[in-house]
Amino acid sequence: MEQKVEHLVSWIRQQVNDAGMNGALVGVSGGIDSALVANLIKRAFPENSIGVIMPINQRVEDQEDAVATVKEADLKYLGIELTNSYHTTYKEIQEQLKEHDDWNEENAQLNGANLQARLRMSTLYSVAANYGYLVVGTDNAPEHHTGYFTKYGDGGVDLVPLIHMTKGEVREMARFLGVPTQVVEKKPSAELWEGQTDEEEMGVSYDTIDAYLKGEQVSEKDKEIIQAMHDKSKHKRVMPAEPPKFEA
Repeated sequence: MEQKVEHLVSWIRQQVNDAGMNGALVGVSGGIDSALVANLIKRAFPENSIGVIMPINQRVEDQEDAVATVKEADLKYLGIELTNSYHTTYKEIQEQLKEHDDWNEENAQLNGANLQARLRMSTLYSVAANYGYLVVGTDNAPEHHTGYFTKYGDGGVDLVPLIHMTKGEVREMARFLGVPTQVVEKKPSAELWEGQTDEEEMGVSYDTIDAYLKGEQVSEKDKEIIQAMHDKSKHKRVMPAEPPKFEA
């Protein structure tokens, strides 16, 4: 396991150095993926790494798992509350759409959740620009394959060190690096809204997606769910589409 950790740490360090940047940062949510990345960037840049905690509708001190994560990793951190920024922005969007009778209430919850993710992304890049750091993402293999991330939100990053790791492998490495037990064992959640969990929203467990990605047997129903998510999210995994160059 130490060799696997050092492989990722060396890769992060090399990517940052090749980019001519000074260090790395990660948005710390209190979940296992960002906790693992927090530990990896601390190892890569002991003096030049930062975790950023960005609560919405909560205070920084309410993010107990996130705070425990950065303290356990001995990682410098910033707490930036985005509640006012989010509500001001979304209210203006909503008011303008309602003025044109175009507001879609059915999409409101997911739309708001994606705006939160994109606001956090913009905040991370603003902080990164201040320090000359790269933004390190937290998407793992199941999330990447199914597209379970917000385009230009948590998917808007510079590096994705966990992208080839199953959720099980993430848990294993997190335990090895001493991530707090409550973080390792909690139900995965993007905290898109109150009570939201990843697996309930996707309709399939991470263990099942892990098995699918490893070529193991899964039920036909689960296979269909995973394949449908993969197909629908193809646009998230490629650069913006461009037309062929016009030749007169």
